[in-house]
Amino acid sequence: MTSKNITTSFIKFFFIFSIILILQSCGTFNPPDVKDSPINDADMRKRNIEEGRGITLGGKKRGSGNFDFATSNEMWRAALEILDFVPLSTADYGGGVIITDWYSDNLNSNESIKIMINFLSNEIRADGLNIKVYKKICNQSSNCNTQLIKSSINNDIKLAVLKKAAQIKKQDGKSRAKDNPYTGGTSPTSKGE
Repeated sequence: MTSKNITTSFIKFFFIFSIILILQSCGTFNPPDVKDSPINDADMRKRNIEEGRGITLGGKKRGSGNFDFATSNEMWRAALEILDFVPLSTADYGGGVIITDWYSDNLNSNESIKIMINFLSNEIRADGLNIKVYKKICNQSSNCNTQLIKSSINNDIKLAVLKKAAQIKKQDGKSRAKDNPYTGGTSPTSKGE
């Protein structure tokens, strides 16, 4: 064989080998199983948090052109107002979670708390919020112990958020009624008729 034939044979072999390698790496198509995809919003939020999905801007579309933005959700706004005394670590509207940074009201204290609020619903309901409070205790050698605590703080925060959300909703309803020229059942077309 001549060197030209060897080169041509090598190129053909390399080309065929490359195609086989590329096709082999593609694998087969395996559609996702329905039981692996959560149906309800709470499970979807939980999966998104576990997978570490990022912040979404805006909101998701909910039929007929209605959008649910963070500024129009009374529960979200109320929670942010209630937690305004502590710095936030995470505020992910798309994932439905607010997590504060570690907070202590005394600078020399070895104890601090972290608050996590999971939103399970956009409606103003007691079961629409899941609140967890974590307590961190550090000793003099900076060894820290963190634990989930069950105390009245959880319930106090939940009640404060629900009350504030109800106030915000009432206030927004009044301002919309004041700004709407068609309240009271009159409209420009019905006045002259």
